[in-house]
Amino acid sequence: MTVFRGMGKIKDVLDKAKQRWSAIRTHSLTGKLGVKPVGKEQVKASALSLKMKVLTHKWTLLKSVSALSLVAASVWSGNQYVQAQMTDYYHVLVNGTPIGIVSDPQKVETFKEEKKKQLAQSRTDVQMAVESPDITFTRERAFKPRTEEQEVLGKLEGFFTAYPVGVEVLVDGKRMGILKDQETAQKMLEQIKATALDSLQKKKEPGKVGILSASSASSAPVESELLKAEFKQQVELQEIPIEPSELVQPDELRKKLETGDVQPTKYTVEQGDCLGCIAKKFNIPKQVIYQNNPSITGDFIKAGQQLDLTVLQPTLAVRTVEKVVENQEIQYETEYQTDDSLRLGTIQTITPGKNGLKKVTIQLTKVNGLLEEEEVLSEEIIDQPVKAVAKKGTKVVKGEGTGKFAWPVVGSSISSTFGTRWGALHKGIDLTGNRNILASDNGKVIFAGVKDGYGNAIILDHMNGYKTLYGHLSQISVTNGKIVEKGEKIGIMGSTGNSTGVHLHFEIQRNNTPENPLKYLNR
Repeated sequence: MTVFRGMGKIKDVLDKAKQRWSAIRTHSLTGKLGVKPVGKEQVKASALSLKMKVLTHKWTLLKSVSALSLVAASVWSGNQYVQAQMTDYYHVLVNGTPIGIVSDPQKVETFKEEKKKQLAQSRTDVQMAVESPDITFTRERAFKPRTEEQEVLGKLEGFFTAYPVGVEVLVDGKRMGILKDQETAQKMLEQIKATALDSLQKKKEPGKVGILSASSASSAPVESELLKAEFKQQVELQEIPIEPSELVQPDELRKKLETGDVQPTKYTVEQGDCLGCIAKKFNIPKQVIYQNNPSITGDFIKAGQQLDLTVLQPTLAVRTVEKVVENQEIQYETEYQTDDSLRLGTIQTITPGKNGLKKVTIQLTKVNGLLEEEEVLSEEIIDQPVKAVAKKGTKVVKGEGTGKFAWPVVGSSISSTFGTRWGALHKGIDLTGNRNILASDNGKVIFAGVKDGYGNAIILDHMNGYKTLYGHLSQISVTNGKIVEKGEKIGIMGSTGNSTGVHLHFEIQRNNTPENPLKYLNR
């Protein structure tokens, strides 16, 4: 406004100056162009009068110019002052609605963060969730604007809300409890894992890891590695609004998840039952049946026998995957030289043999320390066996074995290894693959029929101190007394007896003592 008033004054001065110059010019011309003659004295008087008027007008003009300069200086100075006093100000909008004006939006942002912190810490017994409004700003500029910081902050305070929240723990979609916050929930879950892993370590025998295939010093593991530890069930953590009374203590929830429900269960064995079938029926590990029923020998159970199947069913179980590397012996072969001077069955050693050594890698999957699955991953020969040379009689009995065994299943996979498990000895290995069962070496059938625990089974006597047993067959293709040759088909794989799933249970016995078949079989 000051600028415009200054410009008006300048215009007035210029207009007045213009009028004065116009009057001077008119008077001068009138004197020169008048037709009435005048005398000499009158001319002098007129000239003098004109000169005085010119001087008067010049002085007036000078004063006008001076006034104009003064006004211009005042206008410039006023404009500079106005510009110096112009400042930015901000309209504050909450959820799109204006609530006032502030000089600095940072004051509002600082108030917002402090308010959120204050509300979040308003209670110590529960976690508080804070909902803050959507705050935006529009900027303008004016001369000395009047702002309303305190009024704005006062209005803004009413737009904040806070309410208690907790972390809901879900196992397979089912709510198990509510804890204070994410940190508390994660810590509890890690404690459950740590407890399971600690229990797993305590269950391992000195010098062993999990289930190994022999107990001699030579078969002690050379490596054990935990590959994975994870929850068997799906665990979710969700933050939800709560009532403070809904919170539970982490130790209380942990106990609930670790122990679950105790299900005291007794079961009477029925005709056709097998341990694996019972475990599957009650959805419990087979190992639990052995642990609760120490009277079970091997895999043998009888109809009418009562079993204790009581087991803790944890709500949240930890599944671990371990890689175990162990050393296993490789049985040496014997090369025989016939000798007519020796009677039938007589053997004399010429050069003693020496067993070899191989490194076997096994993967064990366990749930809370109980074996769920095992898989032979690889074999690596460390020391080759040294062949023995011996003399024996020339009267070879038909069906006598060579002493070198072949895989009874072509392209087989090992689903269970030899060794002590669950307090009992697994006397052989379990194989899956091609269903045709082949004789592992030359021999004589000394048993072909149903054997307790083995279902349909065949036993071959190789008449050199070795016997082999083939169990759980669906069909037997030989009869007692028959002489079979190495590689000859003797039956078809099945799941009879104490068997879970179609597979072959294969044993090698030396002087009626079970030995690890992997000692004699190599890939």
